[in-house]
Amino acid sequence: MSRPMWFVRLIEKGFPGRFALAALTRAPVLGALLDRWLFEGDDIVYLPRERVISVGKELDEPSQTMLPSQIVHHFIDQAQYHWIMNFCICRKSSNCRDYPQTLGCLFLGRAVLDINPKLGRLVSKEEAHRHARICREAGLFHLVGKNRLDTVWLGLESGDQLMTICNCCPCCCLWRFTPYIDRRIRSKISRMPGISVRVTDDCVGCGACVDACFIKNIRQEDGHSVIGDGCLGCGNCVEVCPNNAIVMVNESGVHIDEVIRRLEKAVSVQ
Repeated sequence: MSRPMWFVRLIEKGFPGRFALAALTRAPVLGALLDRWLFEGDDIVYLPRERVISVGKELDEPSQTMLPSQIVHHFIDQAQYHWIMNFCICRKSSNCRDYPQTLGCLFLGRAVLDINPKLGRLVSKEEAHRHARICREAGLFHLVGKNRLDTVWLGLESGDQLMTICNCCPCCCLWRFTPYIDRRIRSKISRMPGISVRVTDDCVGCGACVDACFIKNIRQEDGHSVIGDGCLGCGNCVEVCPNNAIVMVNESGVHIDEVIRRLEKAVSVQ
């Protein structure tokens, strides 16, 4: 049964408390219950902004050049049902002023038929493609995969038939709580395979990237920025660096088919 609007309003009001909820996932018994209720079966991949990717020199075949948005458009083409939310619950709850609150998630799969019609609308395949492009042009980056949290807050029965394509901003993204959640849950959220983010010798230690990292994964050591192992590869640090001292590289030439096959095992859009 889809969620009534009063429940959605309650979620919006409680959104600032997501960091406290994330911290509870570390509790021995309660954490296991929250994992099963809110994150069971999740497989979520952050896709970097394409304009910040430098193709590795070792790639010989143009066909190996990784365009992350191709993953999004593949699943749009495969899906029978497409749903665009009227708003982004993260940005609306945070009263975001830097990115459009009206550019909401794109959901794919049969489960969208049970979403409260007051929250969004069914759209054509062409409209879904256009929405994804508009979101990227607005500076948002995609998160794609099976996200049980969406099944829960939308009140849907089958998370196996709901693919989330979230259009995230660095200031309001739900997954800013990543540093606070338990490691077993954090492991279900990953960056694009084959992507490497590096700090070069041009770094002057200005700290712009530290402030820009929405999961607090960059620190400064001896006047030089250091990127931690938990990097989700969104590319925000690359964009904000005033000295172009951070680069994102497609090192291994991983075909997008690998990610597509992985997500197809987690969720069906047919």
